[in-house]
Amino acid sequence: MKRRDFIKVVSVTGAGLVLAPYIPKFVKGEEIAGSFTPNVFLSIDSDGTVTITYARCEMGQGSKTALTMIIADELEADWTKIKIEQGLAHPDKYGSQNTGGSTSVRRSWEMLRKAGASAKEMLVTAAAQTWGVETYLCTPENGTVRHNQSGKMLNYGELAEKASKLEVPQNPVLKEIKDFKYIGKYIPRVDSPDKVAGKAIFGIDFKLPGMQYAVIVRNRNLGGKIKSYKINPSKPFTGVKKTFTLQNGVVITADNTWNAIKAKDAVEIEWDNTEIGDLSSEKILELFKEKSSDPGTEIYSEGNFNQAYNSASKKFDAKYSLPYSCHAQMEPINCYADVGNGKAEIWAPTQSPQGLQRSVSAVLEISIENVIVHPLYSGGGFGRRLYWDYAMEAALISREIKLPVKLIWTREDDFIHGRYRPASYHKIQAAVDADGNITGIRHHVIAQSISKQLFGSPGEKQPDMVDGAINSNYNIPNVSLEYTIPEIPVPVLWFRSVYNSQNPFPTESLLDEIATSLGKDPFEFRRKMMPEDSRLLKVLELVAEKSDWGNKLPDGKGRGIACHNCFGSFVAEVAEVSVDANGKLKVEKIYCAVDVGQYVNPDTLKAQIEGAINFGLSAAWKTKITIKNGQIEQMNYDKYNVLKFNDAPEIEIHILESELAPGGIGEPPVPPVAPAVCNAIFNATGIRIRNLPITDNDLSVKK
Repeated sequence: MKRRDFIKVVSVTGAGLVLAPYIPKFVKGEEIAGSFTPNVFLSIDSDGTVTITYARCEMGQGSKTALTMIIADELEADWTKIKIEQGLAHPDKYGSQNTGGSTSVRRSWEMLRKAGASAKEMLVTAAAQTWGVETYLCTPENGTVRHNQSGKMLNYGELAEKASKLEVPQNPVLKEIKDFKYIGKYIPRVDSPDKVAGKAIFGIDFKLPGMQYAVIVRNRNLGGKIKSYKINPSKPFTGVKKTFTLQNGVVITADNTWNAIKAKDAVEIEWDNTEIGDLSSEKILELFKEKSSDPGTEIYSEGNFNQAYNSASKKFDAKYSLPYSCHAQMEPINCYADVGNGKAEIWAPTQSPQGLQRSVSAVLEISIENVIVHPLYSGGGFGRRLYWDYAMEAALISREIKLPVKLIWTREDDFIHGRYRPASYHKIQAAVDADGNITGIRHHVIAQSISKQLFGSPGEKQPDMVDGAINSNYNIPNVSLEYTIPEIPVPVLWFRSVYNSQNPFPTESLLDEIATSLGKDPFEFRRKMMPEDSRLLKVLELVAEKSDWGNKLPDGKGRGIACHNCFGSFVAEVAEVSVDANGKLKVEKIYCAVDVGQYVNPDTLKAQIEGAINFGLSAAWKTKITIKNGQIEQMNYDKYNVLKFNDAPEIEIHILESELAPGGIGEPPVPPVAPAVCNAIFNATGIRIRNLPITDNDLSVKK
């Protein structure tokens, strides 16, 4: 849509100002009359209360606060008079409502600033007309407009009705950064008080009178179909209302969750597992290795890699592997659904309200307008809640029992029936000339494509599984990027930073290996390959300075460096580790420098960086999903060893101040963690880590 058409003003019946996004295909170019609270970003009541509609999903990342700050700053609102409402899912009123890809702030930045600025200009105009003066003589501040000469003041509530009748400014004047009142400042998170007090309603907490609880008895194997099932009368259970088959499982509904879970023991199912067979992690890895020996499909080429490689003074060949990973969010999957009379109402912790709405509409075969989705707080997501399988199940169960239902996935369900970050295998070759310069690099990625599995296509121009495989900040003249997509029946899904959580590990590790083999400093080696205007270079230099790079560490300790850019932001990290005589690893400290452009709230910015680093460290160091005889072996946290408090490193964060448009921050700090830590391990031990997780490697052999 055109910028000048984006925001339309509408009247609130009685008195008030409401700003809503102008969606031509929805309102057909006409102003909407009346009160449209679900279709707005901003409204002002006659009492001066500013209601801001938050249309994304809050799962601990702080975007509910940040997006409110953006509007409030341009509006010159009184923060104490702001009320925030959760926007329901809608196909197009708010644009994208997804909370994924680190998009909440960076994709809403200009849109929300204009929403606030347009309202402010209209309020100032209304005040000027009331006083019969020019607008430049009126100053908006803290929810009021002041006449500079007389000192007269009107609050926004007093001006709301008059402002609602004015024409919307086509191009409102946005603030200069120096004039920001809230943006860039610390503002306590709006969701914290209720969470600390135990008042916040997460999906797992939600309930309404008259609902039943449901669980599904699922196949222990991946895939498989039900041949038959029966209830064993000798197994005690109580409170069960109904059992029936749904897709490839048996549904149990009961009067509470525990009764439903206990009744699972009484369900005996005969499965057909012929499709999955004896699939195992070992067989998948062997398939990857076989595929790496064949030429991949070249997706990107610059220069002539083969020529550079054949004429190289030194050649480097390395292979890396990464395992399947589970999201392992603290709050298990759950969903409330009430289906009847051709309508569905869903309450769920989700990262994709619109995707959930579409999927429920499709599976129930009802119009999307008849699917109401209420996003709830999520106890973690990391990409898992971008998929909608649980909502479709809940909707189908509710339709079957003709009652509202709360579907609960047990922790074991979540681990062994979820969707995983794809495993991957990487073959990398590099060419180095006589002067020690990298003249060419080829990266062959072998991995499943999430897009292909979910939507039937790996991407029209570039398959998703090569994201982040080549760092364009390095001046390497000859580059080749290849991919192979093996057909494997393991369900995969987006994971925090998606393929950027995998592909930079081999590239940044190999760069370190090349530098040390040439007797060069890994930081200087990287620095000299980057152009002077590279934003990645700036954070690389900053993290080297702050970590005292080059200062020698005691024996048994090591320091490693890595950098990467993705989701519009640039991150460099230095890891400091120690490895004792028995090979026990301790990640002592991670320094992180970021260029995220203009940030909104420094507190949530730092919290996101800390969370992403610990998440990336957990995936690199400790966790993996393995498959044996067609079954996921990790069923709970006892075998999926996520990072604990006592293993979490000290984290020192340095933010490069910038006036450029915001980038994302929830995911960009993840990619450099694995290579930085593994490069540090080499510095401490002389051992190169090429296969993750780190715990699969013996670190007891010293250099």
